[in-house]
Amino acid sequence: MSSIPEVLKRKEHAPARTTQNPVRVLAAHAVEAALDKKALDIVVMDLQGVSGFADMFVVCTGESELQVKAIADAVVDTIREEAQERPWHKEGYEHKQWILLDYVDLVVHVLNPERRAFYGLERLWGDAPREDVDPDGTAADVKLLKAKSK
Repeated sequence: MSSIPEVLKRKEHAPARTTQNPVRVLAAHAVEAALDKKALDIVVMDLQGVSGFADMFVVCTGESELQVKAIADAVVDTIREEAQERPWHKEGYEHKQWILLDYVDLVVHVLNPERRAFYGLERLWGDAPREDVDPDGTAADVKLLKAKSK
């Protein structure tokens, strides 16, 4: 994967979500799944008012292809089990360097250290409120996930 995923360029064509789960609930499940798989440098970003294609990002790092895939699989499984939602789009499973899971209002990015440093997603959306997740904490500790949902 050598460029920014195509899904980030065509978000206006995304369907409406089929469940009423608040995006912050989905993000909390993604954070918990990433923490369970020992993801590094987990960041939650609130893109409401900053971006027209997603309300929230969860960005995290896996140290190997195996860990990147394990984190992404855990996010998909956890959100499916806890919120009965499946991603609208998945990208990057074939290379396991940057897996993107698109839940329409939430986009989860699981990157290896090189891709994360190169693309700098946090810099690209530098105007968005963001919060680093304590690796010893839980999603319940993340203030951005406690705010009222839309």
